[in-house]
Amino acid sequence: MGSKWRKAKLALGMNMCLYVPHQKLEDSSSPPSSSSSTTTAIKHHHDAASNGPPSPVSPSGKECQPTTPNSSSSSFWLSKSSPKSSKKTCSICLTTMKPGQGHAIFTAECSHSFHFHCITSNVKHGNQICPVCRAKWKEIPFQGPASNLPNGRSRINPNEWPRDDAWMSVVRRLPSPRLDSPRQISSLYHASDPGTFDDDEVLEQHETSEENVFPKDSTKNNSIGAIEVKTYPEVSAVPRASRHNNFAILIHLKAPHTSGSQNGTTTKNSRAPIDLVTVLDVSGSMAGTKLALLKRAMGFVIQHLGPSDRLSVIAFSSTARRLFPLRRMTETGRQEALQAVNSLTSNGGTNIAEGLRKGAKVLVDRKWKNPVGSIILLSDGQDTYTVTSPSGTHSRTDYKSLLPISIHRNGGTGLHIPVHAFGFGADHDAASMHSISEISGGTFSFIEAEGVIQDAFAQCIGGLLSVVVQEACVKVECAHSNLLINSIKAGSYRTSMSADAKTGSIDVGDLYAEEERDFLVTVNVPVDESSDEMSLLKVRCIYRDPISKEMVSLEEANEVKIQRPTIIGQPVVSMEVDRQRNRLRTAEAIAEARAAAEHGDLTGAVSLLESCRRALSESISARSGDRLCVALCAELKEMQERMANRHVYESSGRAYVLSGLSSHSWQRATARGDSTDSTSLVQAYQTPTMTDMVTRSQTMFFGNPPQRKLRQAQSFPGRPEPR
Repeated sequence: MGSKWRKAKLALGMNMCLYVPHQKLEDSSSPPSSSSSTTTAIKHHHDAASNGPPSPVSPSGKECQPTTPNSSSSSFWLSKSSPKSSKKTCSICLTTMKPGQGHAIFTAECSHSFHFHCITSNVKHGNQICPVCRAKWKEIPFQGPASNLPNGRSRINPNEWPRDDAWMSVVRRLPSPRLDSPRQISSLYHASDPGTFDDDEVLEQHETSEENVFPKDSTKNNSIGAIEVKTYPEVSAVPRASRHNNFAILIHLKAPHTSGSQNGTTTKNSRAPIDLVTVLDVSGSMAGTKLALLKRAMGFVIQHLGPSDRLSVIAFSSTARRLFPLRRMTETGRQEALQAVNSLTSNGGTNIAEGLRKGAKVLVDRKWKNPVGSIILLSDGQDTYTVTSPSGTHSRTDYKSLLPISIHRNGGTGLHIPVHAFGFGADHDAASMHSISEISGGTFSFIEAEGVIQDAFAQCIGGLLSVVVQEACVKVECAHSNLLINSIKAGSYRTSMSADAKTGSIDVGDLYAEEERDFLVTVNVPVDESSDEMSLLKVRCIYRDPISKEMVSLEEANEVKIQRPTIIGQPVVSMEVDRQRNRLRTAEAIAEARAAAEHGDLTGAVSLLESCRRALSESISARSGDRLCVALCAELKEMQERMANRHVYESSGRAYVLSGLSSHSWQRATARGDSTDSTSLVQAYQTPTMTDMVTRSQTMFFGNPPQRKLRQAQSFPGRPEPR
């Protein structure tokens, strides 16, 4: 009885004692009351002789004083800082519940209340467990068919709750479960998936991906404009009689902007529609607040997808199942997707590989293809089936086995399906999540604080819903007969160089609207006394316009030239080149420090970061007060603190460092840190559409949770105007 007493207090999450009778609870076979649509598992004492209210008693019969829930009960609160009682908030849609406002309210036998409309969509998928306290229900609400609703569909838009009389409360009696039966797994996983996921909804314009493409000049009327390409030599002049080895040339790309969109809807020729698959961890560790916040974040994603976008939901724990097929996010599609997400329950282990296998299968088997395809993976634990067996033995570090070969970035299948991985909390496997994202060409974000999950998702889809460039490739060619390319520094982007070191290329891939990329090419400048000017490189760029499906070729090459005078004064180093050198130096130092930390040398790791920080502070751009250098130094300092000892590094340092590496290697925004204070930090690699989506997330709430801000990675800020 004592365990039931503690469970009741924790489940209610309220600062009060409960009145518990001495006799046994009502037998489960007794019929439900016909005068009420709700039942409760905790009955009032039948002693009516008392003149005043009965005293609260403990299970032993002794009086007890009001108690405050301990820290273990905090997981049952939807917001740790919210002063409102959980009874006033529906744990499924996270909006307030007020009687008399046209919202039917269902109170379960465990005393937790929900909007009747929300809980019926939850139990219709077979759930018989309270989403809050995990109690097994004997009575569940049942939604009868409504004749005046289109196609018999139930409406689930949280902004337009049903107010008609057709929504009736019907309670169905369930047989009592056997006490000796093991905990049942949600029926979500009982039904089998089809052998082939070729039941995706037809695209809005009935287009396939098999379209002819034609190269065109950038001067023609493109639907999204052309990529901006700029080049910056390290110095503007080199003496004729001098050699200059490792001469740096910066290649700067900036994607065109996209026309505005409202609430995620796609206007004609504004952006490319997306096929998005979310692979969500619903293992036992996701129970309580984590699952509630995940549902809310998914609601935000669904709300901001347009009718041309398609979404599929994969849920995994010990196994995985396609919860929602690839459907267009029309009004009906959104309602059905919300119903599917609201039905999620948590139990079992963590089988990331199986979840990714089914997520990839959705995109591989689809009949129709939107121009953009991506997977969002979220997990708060470690894979206990592929990397490590359920018994904890046979640990492996072959993280490639977690990702299906069909979506490997270099798999040669022609698919470009990046997996954007989100590590949730301190217990996730940051190394495997980072490897998954790197292999597929996606990013890795570290969600340290539970409340920031929606902001992290918002930033990610802010980019995915603004793809304006695909299959971008930068080609460089030596413009002088005696010139040779020494190196191409492009982070995680694939580069190639000819055997004679005369030509090279960089596979850039997709770019979000107004997203920027910087690459450093080094050459060995020879002695040349033949002229006063020397051409070094010719830079070209080709890419696919995702709207018109045509290849765009910037025919007019950007030629890099320097002066070759007889005598020069003190050379002036380009500020743009120096900034990017600092960024690359920082990324290299972080990678080296991470390797040292993994080998147990935290002292050496901290020393590497400190040496890099000092070198940055002495650079030309740092002395001029460059914002990038300030941000990089702050980032290095933060990483040093997260490598203070083994415990700190294991709990948050590793994930923070890997998220930073992901951000720098792809030059793309990732979320990391505790997300509690972003006022003094730089918005790293964040595009305007990402910023706008994060702002929406922070200002559009369900149930008015407290304000919070997403802490951004401290790295590459907005580029200043060229001098």
